[in-house]
Amino acid sequence: MRVFLQHHTGGADPVRYVQLTLQPDLFGGWELLRESGQLGGRAQLRRELFLQADAARHAFEKARDTELHRGYEIRPAPGMASP
Repeated sequence: MRVFLQHHTGGADPVRYVQLTLQPDLFGGWELLRESGQLGGRAQLRRELFLQADAARHAFEKARDTELHRGYEIRPAPGMASP
């Protein structure tokens, strides 16, 4: 599961993005990857590990909703076709 969000503050400031990815790991758990930064600039990657799929899904949905409340909008990921 993956979602790409963008936020444009206007003016000369570059567009900021957050990409959330939820994927199984090799040991039967789940990992939530949070990549954030400026388009065309440096990015930060954070990883959270979960033992249960439900807890991982809940964390993914909570992170997505938090970013939506902060003004980010869901967009197609760069290089991906629109749904």
